[in-house]
Amino acid sequence: MNKKVNVVEIGPRDGFQSVKEFIPTEVKLNIIDGIIDAGYKKVQITSFVSPKAIPQMRDAREVTEHVLEKYDGKGVEFFALVPNFYGANAAVEAGLKEITPVMSLSESHNKNNVRRTCQESLDELKKIRDAFPDVKITQDIATVFGCPFEGEMKSMDPLLSLLEKMRAIGIHAFTLCDTVGYAWPTLVEEVFTTVKKEFPEDEFNVHIHDTRNMGIVNSLTAINCGADSVQAAIAGLGGCPFAPGATGNTSSEDLVYMLNKCGYDTGIDFDKLLQTAKYAKANIDGNFSGHHINIPEHPCVITQD
Repeated sequence: MNKKVNVVEIGPRDGFQSVKEFIPTEVKLNIIDGIIDAGYKKVQITSFVSPKAIPQMRDAREVTEHVLEKYDGKGVEFFALVPNFYGANAAVEAGLKEITPVMSLSESHNKNNVRRTCQESLDELKKIRDAFPDVKITQDIATVFGCPFEGEMKSMDPLLSLLEKMRAIGIHAFTLCDTVGYAWPTLVEEVFTTVKKEFPEDEFNVHIHDTRNMGIVNSLTAINCGADSVQAAIAGLGGCPFAPGATGNTSSEDLVYMLNKCGYDTGIDFDKLLQTAKYAKANIDGNFSGHHINIPEHPCVITQD
């Protein structure tokens, strides 16, 4: 097997946003440098959100401008999350060519997360699409597999209906998010098999949380069902601050280790990635769910006489 897998790093956004104490911008940039040095070709570097809502992201423009200047022409793609038109405009002004608006499949989580009804979010999405026709929009859809307020996914119909509405606006790239870690492999298989069949020309990425220790197996299932990319966060840092119980993202280095060992072509150097993960843990007071960061450099080997 030598199947190419696109692993996307989202720690500098989804990981950092969960940390209460402000992470020095220099530390953020060092981690982004380490991620890129390990071989990543696509990184979500920040979120253009109100500093009142998430103070951690108050340096979004500084981080973006620095990264875009440093890696211009180096073949690495950068994008950011934007919760509304204001954020989209700020991201575009900072120089980004791809943005990720976010909307929840469940009405309850959407109101908690972005303070809007789902219809209001669709109206805002159309406003963003119309204003920035040359910017790639990859739509994050949260709570696809379950919602902390409404429970597990019971039918594919609401998701398919929402996708149709977004496609009518002109969106054809999506990231399906397991915001609180409700998913299990057969559900992931059902979701990706269905959306790839219904909309074969569109892009479908996956973002899995590891709340119930199924992050890696669910990510692998999505990959094998045709997901265009899989997202994970350095050292498993993070969790949605507006989703009770979302304890952590899938760990990038744990996922990359498994994929590399199984013969998938990630293009990522695990050892370099692990060192960056350990640097993150040493310099950030956050919730880390990764396993490799706790393994000694030289584990004891038992030999038999």
